[in-house]
Amino acid sequence: MKALISKRSIVIASISVLIALIAIISVNAFNTTGPVTGAANIITRPVRGIVTEIAHAFGNIYAAIYRYDELDRQNEQLLQTIAQLQRDAHDAIALAEENERFRELLQFRERHGDFAHEPAVIQRWSSDNFVDSFVINRGYMNSNIRVNMSVTTEFGVLIGQVSYVGATTSTVRTILDTTFAAAVFVGGYTADESDGTATARGDFAHMRSGLLVLDHIDDDLTALPGSRVVTSGVGGMFPPGLTIGYIVEKFPHASGIGRFATIRPMRDLATIQNVFVIIDFEVDDPTVVIPGIIDSAPDIDIDVDIVEPETYDFDYYD
Repeated sequence: MKALISKRSIVIASISVLIALIAIISVNAFNTTGPVTGAANIITRPVRGIVTEIAHAFGNIYAAIYRYDELDRQNEQLLQTIAQLQRDAHDAIALAEENERFRELLQFRERHGDFAHEPAVIQRWSSDNFVDSFVINRGYMNSNIRVNMSVTTEFGVLIGQVSYVGATTSTVRTILDTTFAAAVFVGGYTADESDGTATARGDFAHMRSGLLVLDHIDDDLTALPGSRVVTSGVGGMFPPGLTIGYIVEKFPHASGIGRFATIRPMRDLATIQNVFVIIDFEVDDPTVVIPGIIDSAPDIDIDVDIVEPETYDFDYYD
């Protein structure tokens, strides 16, 4: 038994020495890791291939994440650029509207240098569903405001008419109120410039929609949507040349006779805080009495024949 074990030990030791010699010779002669390492490489090659693929996959994922982050950054920059452009566009529109308002103001002052104004501030709006009016902080004790005087914006846009004057406050009924009515030109500031005449009036059916009505339109008037509606001054109740609004749409009357149109005010009345009351203006017609200005009434000489009553003597009998 001992001899058999000795033989086996000798064989195993010999094989081990042989393998070691082969490995050393391979490394020295061929500059490789030897057949044992080669065999190990062969065995581990599939695993290394999988590891390499996984590494490539993670590399691709990282590259994709980097590209996504880069795209997200570029997208954020684009969104900021778009937001800035939108702000610039909004500012440009606001500036254009402001320029238009100043142009209107300049033209208004050139046309109506004779107007005398009384500034006022809107304190509150009426809560009555059947009346469209507001209260201003001026009355007969702290201003020269009187009933029926016109109320405008600083740019000469008509927004209402004084309907009541208290001690320190006054009530103004707007152009949307059903009591409002004014003779107007359509399409221009004067009879020569305009396309025709009509009457602008408040209408209950359109009041809550922020619209008033253009009625009694001339048969030959070609009132197009967008046409400007301006007070004509006929009757003397309103000064001439005050812009009311612009035509929105035309309709035939329910009776089938004639037509009317809707008017949108030039300003959103709900956004107005400061107003101006026209307390004096010049008119060409000497027979016109300016509302509230008694001193401007024309002097009219009236010849009256005074007839003395006849006297009678009565005899009284006892």
